Amino acid sequence: MLRAIVLGAGGRMGGRIVATIAKTDGIELAFAVENEGDQSLGKDAGEIAGIGKNGVLIVSNLSSVIGAGDVVIDFTHHSASVKNVAIAADAGKPIIVGTTGFSAEELNSIKEATQRTKCVIAPNMSVGVNLMFKVLEMVAGILGDDYDVEIMEVHHNLKKDAPSGTAMRMAQVIANALQRDLEDAGVYQRRGMIGERTKKEIGIQTLRAGDIIGEHTVLFAGNSERLELTHRAHSRDNFARGAVRAAKWIINQENGMYDMQDVLGLK
Repeated sequence: MLRAIVLGAGGRMGGRIVATIAKTDGIELAFAVENEGDQSLGKDAGEIAGIGKNGVLIVSNLSSVIGAGDVVIDFTHHSASVKNVAIAADAGKPIIVGTTGFSAEELNSIKEATQRTKCVIAPNMSVGVNLMFKVLEMVAGILGDDYDVEIMEVHHNLKKDAPSGTAMRMAQVIANALQRDLEDAGVYQRRGMIGERTKKEIGIQTLRAGDIIGEHTVLFAGNSERLELTHRAHSRDNFARGAVRAAKWIINQENGMYDMQDVLGLK
């Protein structure tokens, strides 16, 4: 039985991961961890997740419990995730990271740490979204420069980073397929007399409203036609299922950095 340690267990995503583990064969919750001072500390992780008591109390120190787990699942904050990956690497434990908002320097730190452990890091753990990444690569490569590309993402009003990590990953996949530099091609807002749209632009637009879990639409618009690809998340359970699937997959891999494309065999 695979024993998992869930970080951010008091949050929305952490709770769904705890609940998903409880109904998934071959994996169980070993420990649940939250930040020092969080109101969920000392409480039963199952109760916080809404599935009833499971006997696992939420603690605040990953280092003190990491030896009891086989794999760590982290949905916290990008600054905390960098530290958690380092702790996992020191202990030789694999880690799944679903956090977004990393800087280039933070990603480099994680990559260095994966010389000592194995890590799946992805801005979106959804199976459907990761299949969409693959489809976008194919579509962009076929349509080429004759079609304008716009990405629209919508999330709940509590989301702190923008654009979403998923939207940025979509933009990078498309930019690579079109052989464009996203730093130059990315356009994140438009206002005033901006002139005609250039052929190299990849628009990435952000909306925040209500309790929308996540919606991403990619528009390919040419003369006389357009193609729209949309993924809508109906609940956070699809992200949780992907994270648990990644946790079961990574156990048998070599040290290194992976993403959900590796987990799903899409590379």
